Amino acid sequence: MKILLAVDGSLYTKKMLAYLSTHDELFSPGNEYIVFTVQPMIPARARAAVGKQIIDKYYVEEAEKVLAPVTRFLLRHGIDAQSNWKIGHAGESIAQFADSGKFDMVIMGSHGHGTLVNLVMGSVVTEVLAHCKVPVLLVR
Repeated sequence: MKILLAVDGSLYTKKMLAYLSTHDELFSPGNEYIVFTVQPMIPARARAAVGKQIIDKYYVEEAEKVLAPVTRFLLRHGIDAQSNWKIGHAGESIAQFADSGKFDMVIMGSHGHGTLVNLVMGSVVTEVLAHCKVPVLLVR
């Protein structure tokens, strides 16, 4: 299976990884794993004030803060995963990446907010479920 691990570096990413490590059918070196994170776009005025070079460096550093611990965790469990990241809106970017990458499954942690909170604030999970054609496994 080709599995996309959507991560954000939060406690919910850690819970998702803990779940995977206890389910051998999903967590096997025989599967192909891509670890994916999305960095939110910095507002245009801030980008213009700081400069492209500094902004680009910031994006790379922030993505690595999320991806590096997950990659290390997977390596400790014998899984050599690829990693990738994008700049943009998390829900849309995860769904687009999953669809274009021909993944068999997306696995991601969920904050577990209720319906009312999702209605008011929105949710990355809600957007992924609404836009992604790939099956999604949520871990709470």
